[in-house]
Amino acid sequence: MKSGNALFSILTPSIEAAIRDSNPWWNEGKWDPYNLPPMRRWIFSTAINRLRNGLTPAVVLRGPRQVGKTTLMNQMIHSLLESGVDPKSIIKVQFDELPGFRKTSEPILEIARWFRERILGENFNKAAHAGRIAYLFFDEVQNLADWAPQIKQLVDIHPVRVMLTGSSALRIEAGRDSLAGRISTLELGPLLLREIGELRQFGTVEPFLPLNGLQPLSKKEFWLDLRRHGEKNTAFRQQAFAAFSERGAYPIAQVRHALPWDEIAAHLVETVIRRAIAHDLRMGAKGQKRDENLLEEVFRLACRYIGQSPQLSLYLEEIRQALHANIGPQRIMAYLKFLDGALLIKLIQPLELRLKKRKGAAKICLCDPILRAAWLQERVPLSPSLLEQSPHLSDIAGRIAESVLGYNLASMAGLQISHFPERPTEPEIDFVITLGDQRIPIEVKYRRRIDFNDTIALRSFIEKAHYNAPFGLLITQNDLSASDDPRIVSLPLSSFLMMR
Repeated sequence: MKSGNALFSILTPSIEAAIRDSNPWWNEGKWDPYNLPPMRRWIFSTAINRLRNGLTPAVVLRGPRQVGKTTLMNQMIHSLLESGVDPKSIIKVQFDELPGFRKTSEPILEIARWFRERILGENFNKAAHAGRIAYLFFDEVQNLADWAPQIKQLVDIHPVRVMLTGSSALRIEAGRDSLAGRISTLELGPLLLREIGELRQFGTVEPFLPLNGLQPLSKKEFWLDLRRHGEKNTAFRQQAFAAFSERGAYPIAQVRHALPWDEIAAHLVETVIRRAIAHDLRMGAKGQKRDENLLEEVFRLACRYIGQSPQLSLYLEEIRQALHANIGPQRIMAYLKFLDGALLIKLIQPLELRLKKRKGAAKICLCDPILRAAWLQERVPLSPSLLEQSPHLSDIAGRIAESVLGYNLASMAGLQISHFPERPTEPEIDFVITLGDQRIPIEVKYRRRIDFNDTIALRSFIEKAHYNAPFGLLITQNDLSASDDPRIVSLPLSSFLMMR
């Protein structure tokens, strides 16, 4: 083992001071930060249980920027301290705030050595035997080169528990192969509807779908019960949905809901969109720089074609006009995947049948419609009462509603979701979820009145035996029953969002 100053060569006095400042519980023995939100995100219990007792020694929490990953990490540390964990067995490092580490070959291992020698006071194995297992929290770890091999070495050699966060699914996924069996992944997106209601103090409502499985979704009765659940909580649901319609689901937009819209929009553009494009996505393989202008333009078009599945030729035509550059289709597709990897969008692929991929473009679902409003400077309400006052926005509101539904479904771990492009003899289906050997078609008709023609696609899909679809879902704008077909369950978007 190295000794003396050589061991901690990367920990300059300023870096060491920054780490100590980020871990005040080492000196105080407790931690009671004044700005720690009392409300915990839905994933808190799962995350801390996996950290303390999970099958893997490391847990990674990924999600877009500004959705509350760092806050969740701080709440977990506070909870550990409150439960009696030794304060000197916990370390938190925020790599976004310590860029000097990126120039070091093994910053994670160096920090672990420093922490073991200077703070914990004994080796990790001895501490674990004494009941002082070490908890290491690394925030935005994906910005470090070779973070995965370092985590692998750390957890293979030492009995420690590690929590990681990252804003880039691409970089996190790139390290998963070497960490097989050592890491489990959780995904955190913008606020759920019930979280918005709780944050805005409209009340509290328990999640309708338990966290231990997706099988209930294959039962028609589940969706009928969800509709009744929404009706039972009408006041809460309508207030929370109106707040979502006005400000979206980013925590800062709801916490600071009294601030002018322009101020919130500018903040989100700077801290979420530009930060992801200019920071998380700027470097490609082998240090190759990506074109920020092209990334911004691709994201603008993703916002413009929200809830749709435009062909690459449409992107090419508009981008060539906007940037006056000859861009190839492979590059456009790659940049869309980068945005998907940053978790700003989700690309919903066409349904695959009989091991053959159907031709069709991916459908674009944005993580939160507030990003579209901020980037394009175009606010479109989803609230039925506001849409009634602006009927000219109904079409784009329907596309946004489709995007909200798609991103929500695609964020559910283990759920297979696709879209069904129009075919010569079959109409388009907005989404299809696959559960075992069953398929559940979903159509979004976000308008005040629904007629017989709006259910043709669902009935066509259900009636084809090879799709094995026992029923279908019709996502609507309001609580009115939209179909007398017993095979079709109509459900308001706001009630659907009460599921999780």
